[in-house]
Amino acid sequence: MIHPIPTLDHVVINVRDRIDEGAATYRRLGFTLTERGYHTLGSMNHLAMFGTDYLELIAAPPGSTSRPEIMQAPEGLNSLVFGTEDSAATYAAMQQAGVPVFPPGEFSRPVALPEGTRDAVFRTVRLMPGTVTAGRLYFCHHFTRDLVWRDEWRHHGNGVTGIARAVIAARDPPDLGALFGRMFGTDAMRPISGGLTLTVGVSRFDVVTPDALRAEFGDAAPDGGGRDSYMAALEFRTRSVDAAWQVMRRGEVSGARRDNDRVIVPAIEAFGATLAFCL
Repeated sequence: MIHPIPTLDHVVINVRDRIDEGAATYRRLGFTLTERGYHTLGSMNHLAMFGTDYLELIAAPPGSTSRPEIMQAPEGLNSLVFGTEDSAATYAAMQQAGVPVFPPGEFSRPVALPEGTRDAVFRTVRLMPGTVTAGRLYFCHHFTRDLVWRDEWRHHGNGVTGIARAVIAARDPPDLGALFGRMFGTDAMRPISGGLTLTVGVSRFDVVTPDALRAEFGDAAPDGGGRDSYMAALEFRTRSVDAAWQVMRRGEVSGARRDNDRVIVPAIEAFGATLAFCL
């Protein structure tokens, strides 16, 4: 079979019903955020747009029951989203590979622009609940990319230009690796110290043991809360590590440290996700 060639579309930080605090936190970390968006599904978001991918802060309104997958999940890195230009073909490929997925589902959110309001439209192919215990994996098909990737939203005080890496902690990395193999083919993966890595366009997803995660990030790593697997960390490309470090100093980000050629922000300071900034 022909596997989809994976590209990274975006990553999602779950802030549950604390959207104001989440937005304030990520602005203090040097990200320029879009105005608040309201999905037809009932959720809310802010985006930090980069070159070809983005970071999404997702939340549900207090007391809402429309998005239980948001409120029932812990805060932190919650979803890794692959890009597709053909959601129907992706759905068919996943079915053929034995990956449990829902049929493509469409939704939208209005985007206010100087010339008026238009609807950004998306179609997603989501893996069924329970397929991945670490969080959510799904594909996103954009129909209105011009409403999402706008240059005025791509300039960040921390110098970030894209997502270099996402890290998942798992007691048994080959278990998740087997799923990635069905999704994208085993040739998309290779072994690394403590686990394996999946190449995703110009980015990568590392699946490593909790011990390997702590060996890299120390006390900046998130608390797994007893989970067997969880999405743990994001590494961003920045134009300037110095600029990222100065942002953390001005924001008085507790526990942020300069580690060789990286700036590392503890998970407790970033809504449950360890953040790293590198060239």
